[in-house]
Amino acid sequence: MNIAWLFMALAVLLALVLGVLARGRREMVLDQWTVAGRGFGAVFVFLLLAGEIYTTFTFLGASGFAYGLGGPAFYILAYGGIAYTLSYFILPPVWRYARQHGLISQPDFFARKYASPALGVLVSLVDIVALVPYLVLQFKGLGIIVHAASYGAIGNAVAIWIGALVVTIYVMVSGVRGSAWTSVVKDIGILAVVIFLGLYLPWRDYGGIEPMFRAIAAAKPGFLALPEHGQSVSWFISTVLLTALGFFMWPHSFAASYTARSERTLRKNAVVLPLYQFVLLFVYFVGFAAILKVPELKGADIDLALFHIATATFSPAVVGIIGGIGILTALVPGSLIMMNAATLLSHNLYRLASRNAQDAQVARTAKGLVPLVALVAVGFTLHGGETIVALLLMGYSFVTQLFPALLMSLLPRNPVTPAGAFAGIAAGVATVAAVSLSHSSLAKLMPFLHGAWADLNVGIVALGCNVLVLTVVSLLTPRTTLIPAHREQA
Repeated sequence: MNIAWLFMALAVLLALVLGVLARGRREMVLDQWTVAGRGFGAVFVFLLLAGEIYTTFTFLGASGFAYGLGGPAFYILAYGGIAYTLSYFILPPVWRYARQHGLISQPDFFARKYASPALGVLVSLVDIVALVPYLVLQFKGLGIIVHAASYGAIGNAVAIWIGALVVTIYVMVSGVRGSAWTSVVKDIGILAVVIFLGLYLPWRDYGGIEPMFRAIAAAKPGFLALPEHGQSVSWFISTVLLTALGFFMWPHSFAASYTARSERTLRKNAVVLPLYQFVLLFVYFVGFAAILKVPELKGADIDLALFHIATATFSPAVVGIIGGIGILTALVPGSLIMMNAATLLSHNLYRLASRNAQDAQVARTAKGLVPLVALVAVGFTLHGGETIVALLLMGYSFVTQLFPALLMSLLPRNPVTPAGAFAGIAAGVATVAAVSLSHSSLAKLMPFLHGAWADLNVGIVALGCNVLVLTVVSLLTPRTTLIPAHREQA
């Protein structure tokens, strides 16, 4: 075993120490454990929200997508800027309402806004189903990183079990504060690594970024453009729209906005975060640099593009540093996801079944559920074969179905009824599930569609079904159960 494993071990130890120490002397009551007492300033909120960019998806999925598919990969660069622009207008009223009513989870928001506990349960179930593949994505990426950076000396399964154990410990001890503190090291480290790799590799192997693209275009004509069919222009546009609308619908991102000290904190972040998206370009450069240097990768192995070119270029010590930072890209978002999944199970499902449960009991239950969530995710991780991008897009298709009901709830007079919101979300999720479970595609399910229509992302088609059902049911059902606007603002 070479020195690379030492740097990765230090990264894991650092994450554990920071995560545990983040608690300080605070008592981790439910409000502190989940939303840090709503006391985070601009820096910590920035790190929590930016953590959604720099995950294992960025480290491996974006570079692997660029390596394997070329032009379609640029959708990842496009949707973040749109999502952050939307957050400037959407997150402040969400934060304000959550603070007024003491909300700690995303389902709380929907249940309160629509005065419908049933809607809160549905949102909880959608969130949990979507979070599982997202957590699997982090653990899957963790296993890939450790195995590749250790030159095969450490197996995927061993790395996944160790990572799950570390995250479980500091999530149970410190909650969201542990995620915030480990984010500090993770973001500094990944920015340095990504920018270095994205500049150095094209310069070393091709003489610069422009010569690299010229070489790729000459060797693989049309690779850098969108294809006429499949991941075509219509797929690109619909996927950008789907992921932009769904970005802050992830329950851990949505709840992360609750931790802010003020609305101004969220608006500051919305202004800065689109600039942060440009750093993703350097991740693409790594994937593109690998195309002609390690051309043998196929299928799910495209996620290994970054580490194949890194191990072929650098010493084990440097590869170990890259691997250590990569580990943090899995542990930080993984901790947020695990904490939110446990909160949903305890606060939004267990509490509903046990109406007399106090906050202290709910908090203990949530912490106790963290190991269970970890075990479920590890089980799925060790028995799944999808690529990282596929896992992420499946989760996005689910959570984006929450966007229409959320958007309408922010209007001064909401035209959507509780039954309409429930039916719309259910219809959208059912559409996504039908396609995903059948391992089919829109073109196969609807052979009468041709051209651009056949290439639409199924999540957008499901969103269209959602809006249609939401509108029709809202027109046919009474609005008397809605909370009047003047009460919301009281």
